[in-house]
Formats: sequence, C-alpha cells, structure tokens
Amino acid sequence: MKNIVSFFALAAVLVAPLAAQKLVIKGSDTLGAKLVPMLAENYRAMKPSVSFEIAAEGSSTGIAAVIDSTAQIGMSSRRAKPTEMSAGLAKGVSLKPTIVAYDGIAILVNADNPVTKLSKRQVQQIFTGDVTDWSAVGGQPGPISIYTRNTASGTYSDFKDLAMRRRDYASSSQKMAGNEQIASEVAGNINGIGYVGLAYAETPGTAVVSIDGVVPSKAAVQDKSYPYARPTFYYTNGYPEGEAANFVDYTLSDEGQKVVEQIGFVPVR
Repeated sequence: MKNIVSFFALAAVLVAPLAAQKLVIKGSDTLGAKLVPMLAENYRAMKPSVSFEIAAEGSSTGIAAVIDSTAQIGMSSRRAKPTEMSAGLAKGVSLKPTIVAYDGIAILVNADNPVTKLSKRQVQQIFTGDVTDWSAVGGQPGPISIYTRNTASGTYSDFKDLAMRRRDYASSSQKMAGNEQIASEVAGNINGIGYVGLAYAETPGTAVVSIDGVVPSKAAVQDKSYPYARPTFYYTNGYPEGEAANFVDYTLSDEGQKVVEQIGFVPVR
C-alpha cells in the first residue's frame, strides 16, 4: 500500500509541469489587436497547455496591470513614465522594458483627399487646431475632422511628443479606442485625418501621406528618416520568469520576428 501511495505521489509531481498555464497580457492596442494574438496563436500550437488572456485597451492599462500584478506582461507602444516607474517601485515592482518591434506612426487621410504630402509643421498645426480647413494645406475647401487615440493610448502620448511638441490636441478632435477605429472613420469621411501604426496603414478607403517627403516604410523606420518612428515594448516586473520569459523569448526569436514583419511592424533585428 505504501508503495502505491508513493507511486501516485511521484506521478503527480511528474505531471504537474504539464498542467495548464495562463499568461495574462494587457495593454497597447497597437500590439494587442493583431500582433500579440498572432504570436499567442502560434505559441499555443507549440505548447497547447498554455492559455492566454489578452486585453488591448491602451499602453497605460498594460503598465498599470504589471504594477498591480494582474498581468505578467504589459504591452506598450511608449516608454513607461517616471511616475509609473515610481508607482511600481512603491509596490516592489521594477518595470523592465523589452523592445519587441519598431513601428512608425502613419498619417492617414481619406483616399479621395487630394492631399498626398504634409510637412511636420503642417501636421502639428492640424492636430493642435491651428489649421482647421484643408484649403490651408493644399486641399479642397472643407473642415478638417481629426481622429486621435484615447488618453490611455501610448500612441496618443508618443504622437504628442513626436509631432506636436507636447502641445494639446485640438478641442474638436475625436478620440477613438484603437487603430482600426481611426482608420475606419477616416475611410468614411472625405475630410478625415488620423494616425495609426504601420500594421494598420493599408486600410481600404484611406491613403498614407508623406511627411517632409518621407513615407513611413520599414526602411524609413529602420534608419529613422521617418520622423514618427518609435520602438514598442513588453513590460515585466524585472526579468520575466517561467512561461512569461518563454513567450518573450519566442517573440524575439527568428520565428517570432517573422510574425512581427508579417503583421506590418519592423523587426528588432
């Protein structure tokens, strides 16, 4: 009888590592709407015992989730703010960033809009509300309809830093939940303008404008000739451990980076 009990105890130990594991990943819509779900799907094909909970509600929510220990990985299209780093340390959390892909913030207009190029100055004027009619930037007369991300978005913050010299958005701007919503609104509005990540830049009914003569191509993001290029991140509490570490490693592997490129981002190597 004693030997039988020992056998089952040993069997339980051997089977335990095969038990189902759950990775909770929260944060950026830029990463979480397409890229991370695809990576997770491929990862599960290799390791069916791992399940995922992915919530793409903005970079701020991902960083907050890591600080609150409600997610093992926080997706972010921006760097953590000093206040977030301090909030983490106050809870014993050391926010560690890992660059997982590079991106360019593309400026979209409606496909029927004759404007095909803008300067950095004109972009700033449009999104801050200094210019309110398309005729002021070489287009047909008509009021400019501005679509932006919401305040939880890392892209919302990055665009302010990269394109607006940290000025406030125009009061008339309309805040959208994600890249796909912005692209959809611009596609349906001849006077619309908005910004999206590279993975969302080929939405039917929209067109990408060049900025000071440079389009947001992968090459222009790599050599930083495109002015609105930026890295994207996974945030973890210190160095990731266990399955979270395995998923980060997979994202950075040759196979994972092929997915990065397939979705429309620029690989880290």
